[in-house]
Amino acid sequence: MPDNAPFEILRHELSAAGPKAAAAKLCDQLREAGDYQALFYALLLKKRVELGVSPFPTGPAADLPESAHAEYELAIREAGREVGHIYLRRNDLAKAWGYFRMLGEPEPVRAALDAYTPGEDDDSYGVIDIAWQQGVHPTKGFDVVLAKNGICSAITMVGGADLSRTPDVRDYCVKGLVRALYDQLKERLTNDLTGRGVSVPAGAKVRDLLTAHPGLFADDAYHIDTSHLSSVVQFAMHLPPCAEHDLAEELCEYGAKLSENLQGDTHPPFENGYADYKVYLGIVADRDREAGIAHFKSKLPHAAAMGNTLPAEVLVNLLLRIERLPDAVAVAKEYLADVGEQELSCPSLVELARRANDFVALTAAAAKSDDKVTYLAGLIAGHRP
Repeated sequence: MPDNAPFEILRHELSAAGPKAAAAKLCDQLREAGDYQALFYALLLKKRVELGVSPFPTGPAADLPESAHAEYELAIREAGREVGHIYLRRNDLAKAWGYFRMLGEPEPVRAALDAYTPGEDDDSYGVIDIAWQQGVHPTKGFDVVLAKNGICSAITMVGGADLSRTPDVRDYCVKGLVRALYDQLKERLTNDLTGRGVSVPAGAKVRDLLTAHPGLFADDAYHIDTSHLSSVVQFAMHLPPCAEHDLAEELCEYGAKLSENLQGDTHPPFENGYADYKVYLGIVADRDREAGIAHFKSKLPHAAAMGNTLPAEVLVNLLLRIERLPDAVAVAKEYLADVGEQELSCPSLVELARRANDFVALTAAAAKSDDKVTYLAGLIAGHRP
C-alpha cells in the first residue's frame, strides 16, 4: 500500500497556504525521498504555478503565453542543472548526462569524467558509452577501456571508429596503444630472459634486448599477440614524430624478427611487413628520409605492371604528409594519370597539380579525362599576358 502521508501533507499545504506553497513542499518531499527525476518535473510545476498557467509540466508550450516562454525556458534549464548536479554528486553520470545532454551543456559531465577513476569492481559500461560513444570525453573513454578491458578491447574500439575528423583524439589513443603494447612486450621479454637466468639491465629498451638476445625467437617463439602488434604498428603510421613514434619503430624491429608464419598478411607496398612499416615510420620521423623514399619508389614499376596503383597512392600521401608536393605531383604524373579520382585513396593528379600551380600538368590531366571546365580553368590560371 502506498504511504498516503505525503499526499495528505500536500493536500493540507494547498488548503492552508495555496498552490505556490504546496509546489514548494512537493519539491522538498522529493529531495528528501531522493526521487530526483520527479523533482525535475516538480520544479517545472512550481514555475508554472508562479506563472499562473496550467500546472502540468508536460503540457504543450501553447499553454503558456508568449510573454512567459523565455522565463519558462530559463526555469527548465535551472531545473535540469539542479537535478543534473545532484546526480553528479551521487556519481550517477548516466542520469546526470540525460539532463545536461537535454540542455546542450556537456562540460559538467566532461569535468566529472575527467575526475573519474574506475574501481576494480566497477561496471564502467555507462561511463564508456557517455565518454566514447556519445563523444563527451573520448580520450577518457579510451583510457577507461584500456585500463579496465585491456589492449584487445582498446584496439577494437579505436579500429572501429572513424577518427579522421578528430586527429587529436586519434593520436592520443594510438599513443596510448603504442605505450601499452611496448610496455607489455618489454615486460614479457624481460620475464623470458630472467626465466633463463639472464640478467636484464635496468632501463634496457626492447631494441637492446632484441640485439643482445637473438635466441628469443627460437622455435617460432613470440611474446605478444601478433594481431595486436600488427594493428598497433599500422595505427602508429598516422602519428607525427613523437616519443611513441620511436617506440613503434622498436615494435617493428621486434615484428621483423618473428618467423615468417607470424608476420601476417602482407600486401604492396608493405610486402616485407614490419621492415617496410619501419621504413615508412622512419620517413615520417625524418630518419634516412631520402633512402626511405627511394625504397618505396623502387616498388612502383612492378606494382604498375601488375595493375596495382596502391603503392603509388601510399607514396603520394606520404610525400604530401612530409610536405613534398612537387615529388607527389611527379609520382602521380607517372603512375596515376589514368586513374579516376573516385578510385584513388590520394588526391588526383588534377588536384595535386592545382595545389602546386603546375598548370601544364593540370591541363594535360584534364584533357585526358575530358574535363573541359578544369582544362580551361588551368589555361586561364596559367596564362601570363
